[in-house]
Parts: sequence; structure tokens; C-alpha cells
Amino acid sequence: MCVEQPTSALPSKEYIQSLPRFQNLASEKILVINTLQQCQSIEAELKIATILGFDSESKPTFNKGEVQTGPHLIQLATFEKAYLFQVSDEILNFLKPIFENKDQIKVGFGLKNDAHLFRKKGIELNSVIELSKCFGSFGLNNPVGIKNAMALLFKVNFPKSKSISTSNWARKNLTIPQIEYAAADAYAPVLIFEELLRLGLLPKTIPNTSLKLRIRPNKS
Repeated sequence: MCVEQPTSALPSKEYIQSLPRFQNLASEKILVINTLQQCQSIEAELKIATILGFDSESKPTFNKGEVQTGPHLIQLATFEKAYLFQVSDEILNFLKPIFENKDQIKVGFGLKNDAHLFRKKGIELNSVIELSKCFGSFGLNNPVGIKNAMALLFKVNFPKSKSISTSNWARKNLTIPQIEYAAADAYAPVLIFEELLRLGLLPKTIPNTSLKLRIRPNKS
């Protein structure tokens, strides 16, 4: 039985727990990429994507004075696939034109820190939309996290594990839970952006005249 949720408020933990679990991309639709050859094999499909879900992960720093060397994993997603890039200099060089391309929209949550890390790597992010600030139409003026956004828009429980989020993202062989977590964090923002656009709920500060054609055609 679903817990009642008041309007104009963040969903309660009890309400979210009562919702069906988020359906992530199938494992064969999640690509882990760590070579330039792999990058080149997906270059054409990435270049035609007008909207990309975006996130990054870094190996956590626990000790005082320890310098953050991330990002160690960069996630991009379309409606069909998630691409998990294990960072190297050549992979950053491959991704740089995508992140700097003003005609490709990158959407995600909590991207301020990502922008800082990317700038340190010589990459300036363009056409990036911070989705956490797009929920004013719900009466929510403070930033909304991805878990609450998925509950508000789709009535699903989007799992977030602290043990996975703080795991070692620099490891050579990512675990299956890491791969699934990373893919979901890039895939869900694409769905959220599309739904906000479909409902006409994107903030007026985001010009949407050129975005109308970006929704998937023939969406049922």
C-alpha cells in the first residue's frame, strides 16, 4: 500500500520506500570504456546525441591534505545506452569536444563540483543544465536531489547507496554494483529532463524553443 505524500513538499523516506524500484538500463546497454579504440567505436553514436545524461565519480579522499585527483569515471547516457569512461589522458581528449559542444545538452545533478574538476583538467563545460534547480514548479525552491526527483516525476524508488558512492572509482575492474550505480546516475537525468520538458516545467531561464525537437519521436 502506497504511503500518502503531501503536495509541495519533498517526498518522505517512507513514501519513497513504498514505491516500485527504478528500472535501470539492461546490463548489455551499459558500456565500460577504457581504451581509445573503444571510444572511436562509439564516436558516431555519441556525436548525434542531442541530450546526454552526465555525471562523474572520483575516488574519495579521507585524509586531511589529500588531493582529489578525479574524476576517475565519467558517465554519459542517452535514452538507449550508458557509457562509463575510465579516465585517462587520451579518453579526456576524446571527450573534450563533447563537453565543450554548445549544441549538445548535458543534464545532471550536483554538477558544480564536476565543473570544477573538469576545469582543472582543461575542459570547460558548455550547455550544461543543473536539474536540481528545475523543480520550482513543484513549490520547491531549494535544490532537489535525483532520488526525490525520480519519486516526484515517476513515482519510483531510485536507490542510492552510500557504500557504493564512496567506493574506489579508480580501480581497474569496477564491480557490478559500481557499474549499475554509475549508469543509473547518468541515465535517470535524461529521463527527468525529458519529462520536465514534456510537462512544460523547465524554468523560464532555460530557453526551450530549440529543445522541442529533442524529445524522443514516437514516444508512447
